[in-house]
Amino acid sequence: MVGTPQISTKRYCMAVFYNQATLSYGNNVTNSNIVTGELLEVLSVTKTSLGDEYSAGNDMVYAMSIVNSGATALTGVTVTDDLGTFPFGAGTLTPLDYVNGSAVLYVDGVLQPAPAVTAGPPLVISGLTVPAGGTALLLYRALPNSFAPLAVGSTITNTATVTGGGLSTPLTASHTITANEAPRLTISKSMCPTTVVENGLLTYTFVIENLGNTPAIATDNLTVTDTFSPILSGLSVTLDGVALTEPADYTYNTATGDFDTVPGRITVPAATYTTDPTTGVVTVTPGVAVLRVSGTV
Repeated sequence: MVGTPQISTKRYCMAVFYNQATLSYGNNVTNSNIVTGELLEVLSVTKTSLGDEYSAGNDMVYAMSIVNSGATALTGVTVTDDLGTFPFGAGTLTPLDYVNGSAVLYVDGVLQPAPAVTAGPPLVISGLTVPAGGTALLLYRALPNSFAPLAVGSTITNTATVTGGGLSTPLTASHTITANEAPRLTISKSMCPTTVVENGLLTYTFVIENLGNTPAIATDNLTVTDTFSPILSGLSVTLDGVALTEPADYTYNTATGDFDTVPGRITVPAATYTTDPTTGVVTVTPGVAVLRVSGTV
């Protein structure tokens, strides 16, 4: 994934506490003044991702930096990531899956043995040590699953919580990624008939599917290129059943068999997404354009 790294951080710099004494003597009770103090936390956590957009089938790389500004090493630190869990109906759904074996730990820039991981959800990474005045950098990958929303404007927010190590208060860091807004095209080709005699009619069918949440429009300059072997003559070309003409819509070299559609002539509608109201599974119905080329062998 390519994009600008996004950073989310939450620091608990201090907690205010109060204390008051009571003096009892005989039948008398008197209270002291109230003293106020601040408990300074020595740990901070920052969460980021390498790329700020997600799409189906492409994993995200998350990075968590845990900084210990104190003079004592903190051991037994645990990171718990909810992997974007959100309420759905009477329960919850989790749109990200931890990629097994992807967790990598660096302490002060030095690669450490693989940490203990429970894939979850939630994802739990335990037994971390953050040295005095040092930093632990945790990297791991997560893959959007069938519960991940894909429509334009969709987001996934996941929250990581740091506990243990003698912390008086858990630390949390949340991070939001947005569904990639772009066409995602695939093309398949078929031939009919698969056995053809000389001077027989042969038809190639190209099915272009868009799994993305925005259409492929003229300015995307979509082009289908092919070299027909054997060379076809007497070409007939249609797009979604509408006849195309040369050279306005395509070009064809009868000497070489090279076929090219004019850039931008083919457009493909966006996919549609349906969320099952019971299971929460997102079903993708791709947008489709069908190009057919027929000719005599």
